[in-house]
Amino acid sequence: MSILSVKNVSKTYQSGSRKLTVLDDVNFEIHAGESIAIVGPSGSGKTTLLGLCAGLDSASTGSVVLHGNAFEKLTEDQRAAVRNQYVGFIFQNFQLLPTLTALENVMVPLELKKRKDAKEKAMALLEKVGLGDRNTHYPTQLSGGEQQRVSIARAFANEPKILFADEPTGNLDTETGEMIEDLIFNLNKDLGTTLILVTHDSELAKRTNRIIHIKGGKIQEGNHG
Repeated sequence: MSILSVKNVSKTYQSGSRKLTVLDDVNFEIHAGESIAIVGPSGSGKTTLLGLCAGLDSASTGSVVLHGNAFEKLTEDQRAAVRNQYVGFIFQNFQLLPTLTALENVMVPLELKKRKDAKEKAMALLEKVGLGDRNTHYPTQLSGGEQQRVSIARAFANEPKILFADEPTGNLDTETGEMIEDLIFNLNKDLGTTLILVTHDSELAKRTNRIIHIKGGKIQEGNHG
């Protein structure tokens, strides 16, 4: 079953009198449970594409359908509701709330869903990523790798159907990065979450089921595995 369908998607920006095409007639489908890497040089449109797939931005033309929801037919509030229900995010710069503890950061998506067991579930996820004993620490008291583990626990908190990861190991040293990769793929497997990641790292990309190459806003798709 297709969980994400991208059809004839283009994204253009007006830059002064010039029209800048960032994505040009992009097409692909992703099935539930797959892991996909989107790779390409800087400025090739990878992060823009990720944003469109997650409904964070609107395509200029074409259609993005996530879990049966066509984003172009939805209001901003409706898109946010779809994201809250189905989507998890892991960012390169962690995006943790500095005034909240590790535990409170993981509880945020659960509290948005009014989960009565938000605290217990968040604690269990922190244990799963090896940070049970750091739950009262604030982001500034945690290393980069620990902050990324908190953000992974938060991303998986609402049991997303699809997880978007934008350069998830980009700010980490090699050893920490490998541990974070293992964590993402293990949780992906345990929970059956579809994984879409943007990366410059060819070794990380090789761990996915399929690689989508993007260059100059166009897709050249390759398969492996």
